[in-house]
This record gives sequence, structure tokens and C-alpha cells, in this order.
Amino acid sequence: MNAAQKEVRAVADLDRVLVLAGGLSPEHEVSVQSGRSVAEALRRMDVEVQVADVDSALLERLAEDPPQVVFPALHGAAGEDGAIREVLELVGVPYVGARPDACRLTYAKPTAKALLAAEGVAVPRGTTLPKSAFHDLGAPALLERTVDRLGLPLFVKPDRGGSAFGATPVTSMPELSSALMSCLGYSDSALIEERVRGTELAVGVLDTGAGPVALPPVEIVPDGGVYDYAARYTAGRTEFFCPARLDEEVLARATGAALTAHRVLGLRDLSRTDLIVAEDGRVVFLEANVTPGLTETSTFPMAATAAGLDFALICRELAHQAFTRGC
Repeated sequence: MNAAQKEVRAVADLDRVLVLAGGLSPEHEVSVQSGRSVAEALRRMDVEVQVADVDSALLERLAEDPPQVVFPALHGAAGEDGAIREVLELVGVPYVGARPDACRLTYAKPTAKALLAAEGVAVPRGTTLPKSAFHDLGAPALLERTVDRLGLPLFVKPDRGGSAFGATPVTSMPELSSALMSCLGYSDSALIEERVRGTELAVGVLDTGAGPVALPPVEIVPDGGVYDYAARYTAGRTEFFCPARLDEEVLARATGAALTAHRVLGLRDLSRTDLIVAEDGRVVFLEANVTPGLTETSTFPMAATAAGLDFALICRELAHQAFTRGC
């Protein structure tokens, strides 16, 4: 049997995939939608698919009827912080996506920023402060010193998490106090950064076995100027342009930054990097995601379509790759 025949046989042997979706994070509903998209795509490729949430029945399910592959479509804590992938490795089930250590690095936004900055990628100036610092040192004085150092406008967001929960743009001191309260409702630490104005991009990276390849950058233009939760997941609230309406040299630097993030953070299979092309032309790294949104309004499937790729085929190839990779 030659290599091509073995490949066909391996794909044919892939017939039972478990998609994990839901979870207990604020991104539960987005995860459900992503899981539904993946499940429907795999079924179109004649793959038997089951969808399950992360709950007390999961370990028993994996032990009694282990799937060939798990496809995590979980966003937020547990889904992207490495925890569920540690569990999958403990039970010996192959899965799509990054390993636990890479998840932990990526999910901690200040850590990811530091690693990318060390590679020469531009990042926003900022500071990360825990809730205890505001309590012990006094929030008004600490926020005043932060503004003295970083200036205004600012952007406040949780140091972990996604879907823009707890993320707020700030133009004044009163807004900063309010934004901090919202942020600390989602995380124990706040990442306060200078707000970089420019063109917002999402760049997906896909690796189905031949090495990571950047998908066309998606330009994001929310109708309210801020790409918040509603703008991300409400049809019609945001305009998307793919490829982005930027010159080729800028697009090349953006895809280069996404590929650097994928490599430096140790990601595999798929990822998405969020960037800003500043008004002065700098490509600035914001954060990376180990489980990109895969809903109907998500940028990763949009970019795949713009690249001439079939989303259903991508899902099957990723599942097949995890299957042949094993535990």
C-alpha cells in the first residue's frame, strides 16, 4: 500500500468524533454555536459525530465509549486554559488543537504579549494589576499613576478570557474606574493598555500537516467602533472585509506576526491572532486564541472561504490529523 492509499484508508477509518462544546464560562453560548458548526461540517463529510458538554458525566463517557478523536470547540476557561486538554491526555484520547502548555501560555495575555515582544513583534504599552493591588494600595491613586504613565485613551480587559467580556475602551478617569469594576468581574487581574487606534485584523493560522499557513487577514469594522460581544456575534453589527483593504506589504507583516505567534506560543492545528494596524503603519499584537470562534459570524471560517478552502474539509482534515497523531 503506497502513501496515498494509506492516507485514504486513514481518512476512511475516521468515523467517530466527539465535539466538546458549551462549558461554564461566559462564552458558553458562543461555544455551543461553534460546536454546532463543527458537528454539521463533519457530518457533511460522512463522519459520525456526537456533541457533549464538559460536565460530571464526561470522564465516564470517555472511559465507556472513547471516541477516536475529540474536537474541542470550547471557549474561555477550561476550554482554552489547558485544563480540558490535560484531562484528554490523562485518559489517552487524541484531540484537535494545542497542547496544555501552549494553551496556558496563550490564555495568559500578559505572558503571550511578553513572548511576542521578545520576538520583535510590536505590542501595546500596558500594565497588569491584580484585584488585591487596588484593594491594598487604593484604586484611585493606582489608577491615577497608571494614567500618568500610559496616558489616555486606554483599553481595559481581563488578563484571561475572550469574546470581549469585561473589555472596555476608556477615555477618562471616571470611565477607567467603571471599566476596572467590569473587568474584575471576569478575572482577578486587569490588563490596562494604551488604546492603539487603527485597523483591526483577525488572522487565522491553519496547519493540516504541511506546516502552518496564514489565512487571508480579515478586516473588522464594528458599527459602534468597538468590537465587543454584541458586535462579534450579532449578524449585521460588524462589517468584515477579507482580504483586508490594506496594501500587500502590510498584509504580509500581519500574516508574519500571526505565524510568529503560532510558532512562539507552541500552537498547533489552528489558531487566530488579533492585531491592530496602527495609524503609523505598525502591526501591533493584541492576543492569540487557541480555539478560534467557528460560528457563522466568526472570522476563521470566513478567512478559510476567502482562501478557497472548504470548512467541512478543514474540520475533517484536522480531526484526521489528530487521529493519526494519536495521544
